[in-house]
Amino acid sequence: MKTIVEMEDKNKYEIIKDNREGYVKEEFINRYTDYFKEFDYIVGDWSYGKLRLKGFYEDNNKKSTKINKIGNLDKYLEENCAFGCKYFVAKRIIV
Repeated sequence: MKTIVEMEDKNKYEIIKDNREGYVKEEFINRYTDYFKEFDYIVGDWSYGKLRLKGFYEDNNKKSTKINKIGNLDKYLEENCAFGCKYFVAKRIIV
């Protein structure tokens, strides 16, 4: 069953990965800001009991850089997140 969440700005996201039950709807909605609306993906990871969000682009998106390509997600998780942390990946749904 797909998990879809709609934000206040009407952007919709599908939760495509939920590692160790990292996705908590209320926390995601509360941490989301307009800053993230342009990204193709939002990754949420937990550190010290707080949800952190980071935006990523499709690898072929003109706005993407080495650090924010979704193809580099594993590297981001390894280098910037606590080992074995809970996290989720939300993909923006374009209608």
